[in-house]
Amino acid sequence: MLTILGFLMITAFMILIMNKKMTPLTALVLIPLLIVYIAGFGEELGKMMKEGVNEIALTGVMLIFAILYFSLMIDAGLFEPLVNAILKAVGDNPVKTTIGTALLTTLVSLDGDGSSTYIIVVAAMLPLYKKQGMNPLILTCIIMLAGGIMNILPWGGPTARVMSSLKLSHTQIFVPMIPLMLIGLTWVFIVAYILGIKEKKRIAKHGKYQKYSAQDIAGEKDITLRRPQLLYVNLILTLILLTVMILDIIPLSIAFMIAFCIAAVINYPQLKDQQKIISKHAGNALGVAGMIFAAGIFTGILNGTGIMTAMGNSIIEIIPESWGNFLNVITAVFSVPLTFFLTNDAYYFGILPVITATGSQLGIPPDVLGRASLVGQASHLLSPLVPSTYLLVSLAGVEFSDHLKYTLKWAIGSSIIMLIGALILGII
Repeated sequence: MLTILGFLMITAFMILIMNKKMTPLTALVLIPLLIVYIAGFGEELGKMMKEGVNEIALTGVMLIFAILYFSLMIDAGLFEPLVNAILKAVGDNPVKTTIGTALLTTLVSLDGDGSSTYIIVVAAMLPLYKKQGMNPLILTCIIMLAGGIMNILPWGGPTARVMSSLKLSHTQIFVPMIPLMLIGLTWVFIVAYILGIKEKKRIAKHGKYQKYSAQDIAGEKDITLRRPQLLYVNLILTLILLTVMILDIIPLSIAFMIAFCIAAVINYPQLKDQQKIISKHAGNALGVAGMIFAAGIFTGILNGTGIMTAMGNSIIEIIPESWGNFLNVITAVFSVPLTFFLTNDAYYFGILPVITATGSQLGIPPDVLGRASLVGQASHLLSPLVPSTYLLVSLAGVEFSDHLKYTLKWAIGSSIIMLIGALILGII
């Protein structure tokens, strides 16, 4: 019953947002609320929703101030030299732009933080897409594909969860995955090239893309907010912020809050200018935060009712016993839907130990199954349960439903390529 409810909730959510019948925010809150209340969990709903929001609160605060900080830096002109350098390198060539997007995302993703990667790459590349009249869905697609592969880094999250859950070292889990990541990244660059060629032909035939959102991170340029004389000051402040983030000196939400306040005072000492910056970008920050907290309610209900665990266990139980010797391949295949429909915590701490316990009876080592469980990460970041996904689409000014439809086939392609590569190389 719980499994049916879980898939009913997620299916209803996907259908409604992809057909643009509801916004992600309203769907994330109302669909689980309605279905679970009907199922008889009414008395516990408040507690579950509160716990879900509490778990995601710091992430929401971090994203609000991260958007405000980087938006301020864009207004002040911090990224202008980078944008101009990239524009000079790629010229008016969509193919070079898409490949450049994949390369920049790969490099920035080395810090392991998806949110900062999205902000930095979109801030640097979206102005180029606008100048060339390219579809911003291509930008979000390539960023997510590259980010999904780089998410396998030990400090990215999933791999750390596998090592913690199975009590294994990075040499057992991550090091064998490095060749597979290179295969995945090769696929991403091939996709970037294909999308660049298609966009170049589209522009030549139909003209430049014009339907950009006024709420994206690049926004409307206001030359009165430019602070070229503070370029190096802003660069140093940003580098300090990134260092604090990488070394995890203080919570990231607090770091962004402090950094924004310092940047606002340095760049815009006049109160009216500070208010102008905040009011200019408040809509974007609030829109992202709203969806983040709504996602907290959604996952809070899934966890609190036990639906998330039931979904994972039910999928495992449908595997015939005769397929036991292929558990490593089955784990890799099912990691795609499981990491899409479940959170990483639910999958790696709740489901993976059950899989490895089964594997031990069949003589399949836990490190093999641990690596197999990471194959699905190539598609995981497209999941509606990943908070940073809403940040990406908001920064680029595209609809989540449009991004999902555009990127899904390429993300599944990434997972298939990773699976084939893992089998050929004997990684799983």
